[in-house]
Amino acid sequence: MTDWKISRRSLLAGSAALGAGALMGGPALAQDKPPELDLPQGAAGKLTVIHRTEYFEEAQTMFRDTVSAFAKTNNVELDISTTNPESFGDFLGKMTAAVRANNPPDFAYTTNVSVSQMHALDIAEDVTDVVEEAIKRYGNIMPGINAEVNGKIDGKWWSIPYIAATTSFMVRGDKLKEKGIDPASLKTLSDRREAALAMSSPDFYGWGLTPNQSGDGYGFLVAVVQAFGGHFTDETGQIITWNSPETIAAYEWLAETYDRNGKYAAALPPGVESWNDTGNNEAWLAGSIGYTLNAFSVYANAKRNNNPVFPNITLLRAPTANNGDSRDGGFVGGWLTIFKNSQNTDLAKQLALEMLDPKNFTPMSAIAGGLFMPAYENLWTPELLAADPNYAIIKEQVSVTNPFLGETWPAKPAPQFGAIRAQGLVEQSIGNAIAKRMSAADAVADAHNKLVQLFEEGGILQP
Repeated sequence: MTDWKISRRSLLAGSAALGAGALMGGPALAQDKPPELDLPQGAAGKLTVIHRTEYFEEAQTMFRDTVSAFAKTNNVELDISTTNPESFGDFLGKMTAAVRANNPPDFAYTTNVSVSQMHALDIAEDVTDVVEEAIKRYGNIMPGINAEVNGKIDGKWWSIPYIAATTSFMVRGDKLKEKGIDPASLKTLSDRREAALAMSSPDFYGWGLTPNQSGDGYGFLVAVVQAFGGHFTDETGQIITWNSPETIAAYEWLAETYDRNGKYAAALPPGVESWNDTGNNEAWLAGSIGYTLNAFSVYANAKRNNNPVFPNITLLRAPTANNGDSRDGGFVGGWLTIFKNSQNTDLAKQLALEMLDPKNFTPMSAIAGGLFMPAYENLWTPELLAADPNYAIIKEQVSVTNPFLGETWPAKPAPQFGAIRAQGLVEQSIGNAIAKRMSAADAVADAHNKLVQLFEEGGILQP
């Protein structure tokens, strides 16, 4: 059995985030998120499918058309709809209730849902047979996406890897060229911070990264702490280790970066401290910032709309840790999940394989601007790679053989880490240091104590 121990009640409580306060003081900021939607009820003889909303409408239409054609071929009624599978929503709570009531949707295509949380809640069906068949048909799973450590638990697969994804580290290549800066020299976050300052001018801001509570903010802040050598837990994933000299140094670096009276003030866009997940998107597409990280949605938007920024986008690899360690790797950007107590389990498994068939997958991938890349080696066809010159770069990133574990490093992914993200503890504590409400050391200690409390409430007692 798995070593992770956390109560179902705590998991469900952690899956809905607390309201996000503005980190620099003042009123709370509403998070930009899809509206909460009721889940459709599954029933025998009716294939019930829920899916994320695609950034490219054409890709979403293809997805739905493929599902509809499959239902027609199998002479089954279809109920297909979108949902809000974000950790900031109540998706896990609703799905748990539906499974307990024996009427869950059959099939879900989701993005930001923890497979380990679904497994701990006992709501996901064992899909080992489907994954093994997919590997036979379409080749090995891309080694750089950490699929096994996220989706394979106790020797079984609990969701099916569907999409390979990476974070897009984008810099304005034209601005670097003006300053004589070689993009290949920008190895660490500190390298990039200096380049951001060099790029800045009265109407252009080099640093397009927010520390505010959001998906982008959380990922960036955790990456900074880890670059300095700090981490949430030890290798077991059980013992909180946040309060360390390395984490304190990261907080000090962040406080220095966002000091409006300090060295890097000229690189900071107005309001960056309180951006939500759309803030850097809008600033990048408006051509007002020089460096940011994001999902490939921003890249895809610039490509789709022929934005003047697009030809000047230079993609960078993940910044190395301060000690030179690689942080390269990708992640599963989309999972296919079949739920326990589904009324049409066998049909849902067939649908999963149909969605991976290259005749269906490749056209969606080709038009989706980096957001819909293959999770299996043989789906990286010459046809797909020819669709965009940067697709080859993405392939390199998801092909690394020893990918970084991400937020849970040095521990493997586990349900309790999802609860950390949902509570917003990282953003709130670093906000205290940035706003000088606390010293870096005090803010780290305060966050450490709250992390201990969160773990102990979930049944993971600390020494």
